[in-house]
Amino acid sequence: MSKGLDLSVYAVLDPARCRGRDPVALAAAAARGGATLVQLRDKTSSTRALVTLARAVKEALDPYGVPLLINDRIDVALAAGAAGAHVGQSDMDPRDARRLLGPDAILGVTLHHAAEAQGLEPGLADYAGMGPVFVTQSKDPGDPPLGPTGLARLIGGVRKLLPGLPCCGIAGVDHTNAASVIEAGADGVAVISDIFMEEDVEAATARLRDAVRPTLAARGTP
Repeated sequence: MSKGLDLSVYAVLDPARCRGRDPVALAAAAARGGATLVQLRDKTSSTRALVTLARAVKEALDPYGVPLLINDRIDVALAAGAAGAHVGQSDMDPRDARRLLGPDAILGVTLHHAAEAQGLEPGLADYAGMGPVFVTQSKDPGDPPLGPTGLARLIGGVRKLLPGLPCCGIAGVDHTNAASVIEAGADGVAVISDIFMEEDVEAATARLRDAVRPTLAARGTP
């Protein structure tokens, strides 16, 4: 993957899904457990508060070499010095996001349908989050779950348009079904609850890592 991007254990940190605990400490715990990428997703904080939180999370992740992405908020990503951002279908257009972030930042996009990839020039996005794979309580994805079979079809359709685009499965993914997401062709899993709603976040992240890595290794992915 480009830019040293590793999607295998993609931890999505939402302060509303942390059981009232300090998200900065939980981000560090996820990194210790093997998270390869962390996205900060906060739909309620003020801009100033979100920048402050993002800077603190980045500082907690830096010793582990884990990149921080910001969901939706390109301004916050820039202000906090994050590695990049992730934009959904109702967020900023990826072209505008790339223009603001610059060529070296990581930019992820959400794709629910293969047709949504038609407007993406090759190289514009560094990866895509694809789903919803399973039922989730974390957000309303607006589409019915695909399941692993449907995810495989979506990945195939997107890669006809954007060959080699890295992707991760999103929505309802946990350690019990993560291997099926990788078997469907994904390069990793994006997870909220099965990491940050667990009592021991470090152990939960390691458990997810151990569910994903053997399947990736079996298909020749390091």
